[in-house]
Amino acid sequence: MYSLEVPEAVREVESQAVRDVVRLQLEKGIRPITDGEYARHIYYGGFFEKLSGFEARPDLPIPDAFRTDFPTTTGLARMGAKTRAAVVCTGRIEYKESPYLAEWLALRDSLPEQHLWKEAKMTIPTPNYQHIQLKPGTAWTPESGYASDQEYFDDLAKCYAAELRTLYDHGLRNIQIDDPHLTYFCSPQFVEGCAKDGTDTDALLDLYIRTHNQLLANKPDDLHMGVHLCRGNMAGSTHWVSGSYEKIAYKLFRETDYTQRGFEPLRFLPRGKNVVLGLVSTKRAELEDRGTVIASIREAAAVVAAAQEVSVEEALGSLALSPQCGFSSSSLAGGVGMTMGRMWEKLELVKSIAEEVWPGRS
Repeated sequence: MYSLEVPEAVREVESQAVRDVVRLQLEKGIRPITDGEYARHIYYGGFFEKLSGFEARPDLPIPDAFRTDFPTTTGLARMGAKTRAAVVCTGRIEYKESPYLAEWLALRDSLPEQHLWKEAKMTIPTPNYQHIQLKPGTAWTPESGYASDQEYFDDLAKCYAAELRTLYDHGLRNIQIDDPHLTYFCSPQFVEGCAKDGTDTDALLDLYIRTHNQLLANKPDDLHMGVHLCRGNMAGSTHWVSGSYEKIAYKLFRETDYTQRGFEPLRFLPRGKNVVLGLVSTKRAELEDRGTVIASIREAAAVVAAAQEVSVEEALGSLALSPQCGFSSSSLAGGVGMTMGRMWEKLELVKSIAEEVWPGRS
C-alpha cells in the first residue's frame, strides 16, 4: 500500500486511464473534472509517505497499535485482519517535495485548454488521518523530537500549506480534503473507546479543527477549498460508523474556515458557507429516483431557510448535489454490483438534477 516505486508500464496505463476518464467527463459535461485518483491504491495514499519525518509501517498489530475500539480496526478485525498499515512520525516533519504535484500535472495536461484548469479538482487526505486511528503516543515516537500533539500538528499544517501553494502555483484552483474520520466523533463506540484511553474527544476535535484552520490560514483567495465527510466506503459497501452529524455540526460549520441524514444539523450552517449534499449513492447499484432526490434537496433547503430566515429559493444557493462518496475508495472494490456504466448514469443524473434545481448555475 505504501510503496512509492511504480513500474513505468503501470505509469503508462495510469496516464492513459486518466486521459480516457477526462475525455468522457468533457464529453458528458461532468464537473468538476477529476482523475479518478487512478494513481493511488487508496484515496489517502502517497501523501504522508513523501513528507520528511514519516515512516511507513505496513503491518502494525490490531488492536494493540490502534485506539481502543477504533471503528475501522474493529471492523477489519471482524473480517479477519490481524494488522493494518499506517505511517508514523519518526523525525521532524518537513516539506521537501510535493506529494501530489505529479498527479495534478497529469490531470492538468490531459485537459485540452487552459481555461479548463479551473474546472478540475484534486483531493488530499486530512492531516489527522494517521493520528486519529493510532493509539495515543504512537503517531509520533519519542525519537521524533516532538513533545506534544500540538507540535506535531503545527509542523504538519505547515507542510499542508506548502502543498496547497505548490498545487496552486501550477494552476489548480479546487481542492477537496477528505476527512471521513471527523464523523467518528458522532460514534458512541469511538467516543467510549477514547475515554478508555484517557482521551478527551472534545479537545481532540478542537485540535483537528485548529489544524484545518492553520493550513487554510494563508491560502490564495481564489483557491476553493472544501472538506468531505463520510462514514466509510470500502469494499462490500461497508459503513464504519453510525450516529447523527448533530454532534459535530456546530463546530464544523461555525468554527472551521472552509467555505463550503436528517438535515437538521444544517440549521447551524451560517450564511456565506456552502454544503454539498451526497444524495446519490456510490454503494448501491440501483439508480436513484429523480423526484426523491429533488425532494431531499428541498427538504435540506427548508432547514437552512428556517434557520437563516431566508426563502427556500435563497437557501438553495448555499447547497449543491454530488454522489455521497467516490465510486471506489481503494483499488480493491467499490459498491457491490456497481459498474462503470452505472457510475456514468449516476453522474449524469446528478448533472441533470442540478441543472433543474439550479438553472443557469455554472
